[in-house]
Amino acid sequence: MMNDRLRFLPAVRGVLLAGLVVSLTWAAEPPVLPLWPEGVPGLKPEAGPEKDDGQGRYSAIHYPSLVVHQPEAASRTGTAVIYAAGGGYQRVAVGRNGGEITRWLNSLGVTVFVLKYRHADYGHPAPLQDALRAVRLVRSRAAEWGVLPGRIGMLGGSAGGHLSACAGSLFDAPEGKTGAALDSVSARPDFLVLIFPVITMEEPHVHAPSRRALLGEQPMAEVKERLSVERWVTRATSPTFLVHSAEDSVVVVENSLLYYQAMRRAGAPIEMHLYPKGPHGSGMAPALGPTSEWPRHCESWMRFNGWLPARPAS
Repeated sequence: MMNDRLRFLPAVRGVLLAGLVVSLTWAAEPPVLPLWPEGVPGLKPEAGPEKDDGQGRYSAIHYPSLVVHQPEAASRTGTAVIYAAGGGYQRVAVGRNGGEITRWLNSLGVTVFVLKYRHADYGHPAPLQDALRAVRLVRSRAAEWGVLPGRIGMLGGSAGGHLSACAGSLFDAPEGKTGAALDSVSARPDFLVLIFPVITMEEPHVHAPSRRALLGEQPMAEVKERLSVERWVTRATSPTFLVHSAEDSVVVVENSLLYYQAMRRAGAPIEMHLYPKGPHGSGMAPALGPTSEWPRHCESWMRFNGWLPARPAS
């Protein structure tokens, strides 16, 4: 009898390990929602699979999508954030498993939809189309994901910050529509979080590589103006939490100052945190002194404005 049990143990162990592998594989593969199930507008004939460098940096995106990262069921707040990572409109640099931004937002009970958007292979208006379709898609299917349709924000850094800011002001732009039925759903994000964002496409403060990838080598003046977000801010622009550092030598801080001034002139709500230290792309780096505190301030801003529930009184 003992020998039979001993012979049985390896089989049990194998079944358990196989189950563990299946569980881990399932956990590592969050749901993916195609943005354009009816067909990608302007799809290029050479379209193929996207490229992933193994570090969560994606390029050659021809079939834009949303990757859904949900928090634990018990902690879900009904708030969603569409995350547009940066990459100079040449790639989408999310990071592994959704990146640190996604993990932070999940810890707050926020459902994160990582946006894989078209970029240099297509240029304008493809990224804007993808961003606005993402908001419309999440809002139209909010109940399916336990999301409240009035608590859908957008977060972006660097070029992803430019795209998010565009969505916050150009949410009803004709070039962001394709004639689909979903165009009737509001594409306005309820709030924006912009981290070291590209804002202007005009001299002297333009981030030239982002402009070149989005608009080409020599864009016409009216095209540069159209994609300079500071020119399109109105009172209806999404309330914004804005972070930048004076040390950023890649996307200079004047981008954020232009946006802040435009929001103030329009009477649109904005909270800006401008720090002396922090290189471009520092994200949530922990060793930057006060700069590392921006996620805590952002959380407080979200709670104060009702996009996250208030913390219970201690």
